[in-house]
Amino acid sequence: MDLIGMLANAALQVWYIFPVILLTFVVRTPWFKGVLGEFSVNLILKRLPQNEYHLIKNVTLPTDDGTTQIDHIIVSKYGVFVVETKNMKGWIFGSSNQKQWTQKIYKYSTRFQNPIHQNYKHLKTLEELLNINITSLFSVVVFIGDSTFKTSMPANVTYASGCLSYIRSCSIERLSQKQVTEVITQIESGRLERGFNTNQAHRTHVKEIIKQKTDEKRCIKCGSGMVLRKAKKGQHAGTSFWGCSNFPKCRAVEKIN
Repeated sequence: MDLIGMLANAALQVWYIFPVILLTFVVRTPWFKGVLGEFSVNLILKRLPQNEYHLIKNVTLPTDDGTTQIDHIIVSKYGVFVVETKNMKGWIFGSSNQKQWTQKIYKYSTRFQNPIHQNYKHLKTLEELLNINITSLFSVVVFIGDSTFKTSMPANVTYASGCLSYIRSCSIERLSQKQVTEVITQIESGRLERGFNTNQAHRTHVKEIIKQKTDEKRCIKCGSGMVLRKAKKGQHAGTSFWGCSNFPKCRAVEKIN
């Protein structure tokens, strides 16, 4: 048997290993985790009475600087609920006002954008599109996966099915049935066409934003941006230094070498 034949025969014996390797790689990607998280939340939200709550999934809307993508929107007479999904594990630290939250897995810590702030952009985009009072818009952040909050969870941040309790707790009627129908129509007509091109354009926009934030000097204590300041008094008067933009809540400083 020639060498090519031997290699072909060997490949036939272990062909099933390659799909397993590929599948293992895919399930570990951020894309797959995001899709799995959105799918899980979608199943949870479908438990809401469909005659009262209308679910709209994966909505990409145009903005002044590009696009914004919303995982789930629920329209009801009790308001419009904008749901942001996070599929994460480990310990989570963060408060409503912090620009960045922290994820800690064993000894390793990483920072990520406060999802409440992230969802606020979604709310403002919808407010402009729908021309309704922002008091009729509600931000909901849902954590899926093996994560545990080590700080107090804000009221509108929940684990999995906890989002149902939060949505149901908003029991004041804010929209008429006519307004509900109009809101659904405006969202469906205002969204960009679903498909590869829309998703790819949005990913490119997000990468540009991340690059800009990565290039910006960040505070080592709270993650906020650092600004160039000059000491006005003391022995270092007139000397420039980096100061946290979150001052006076955060007083971190760095010398300029």
